[in-house]
Amino acid sequence: MHQVTMSPEPIRAVSVAEAADIIARVERIMVIGCSGGGKSTLAQKLASHFSLTYLSIDRDILWLPGWVERSKEEQRRRIVERIAGERWIMDGTNPSTFDIRLPRTEIVIWVRMPRLLCVWGVMTRWLKHIGRTRPEMAPGCNDKVDWQFLKFIWTFEEKFSPRVTAGIAAHGPHVPVLQVKSRRQMRALLDLLGVPA
Repeated sequence: MHQVTMSPEPIRAVSVAEAADIIARVERIMVIGCSGGGKSTLAQKLASHFSLTYLSIDRDILWLPGWVERSKEEQRRRIVERIAGERWIMDGTNPSTFDIRLPRTEIVIWVRMPRLLCVWGVMTRWLKHIGRTRPEMAPGCNDKVDWQFLKFIWTFEEKFSPRVTAGIAAHGPHVPVLQVKSRRQMRALLDLLGVPA
């Protein structure tokens, strides 16, 4: 007789209310998601409200001035150094480093907005910072939007999200994950935490 085995839930999903309760009492948070969804803004608001060190993958790990990418070894070394701290919030997806980040993380906030909203987000921030560098980017890395970047955003959910899910399942199955899929959900989370708009 063939026995059917149920595979375990790939991530430990939590509700907005559960996440708010967890976020209010933890010290190490990862905020991940597609570009333009609002993860950097959310991470910076939480960092400010809870006095957490704000760590940006783009600014602190990935890029040198002028869009020069650090070596993978250097990126991993810099992550290990920074996550050794006790109180931080790290903004950036990059599943290839989940093996070192997730074991130190107490909750993941996955900003998973619709792709049209993400495209709108990158276009509006590009217009806002045209010719300048955003605070969460490395010096000399002025905002740019090209066809390749827009294609990355448009196909993120189908191509990239399965890697995110698999990475969480492999390296942080115990870590609670809040998936924020709308601006209303994000506002509800901030309201529950008492974070101003």
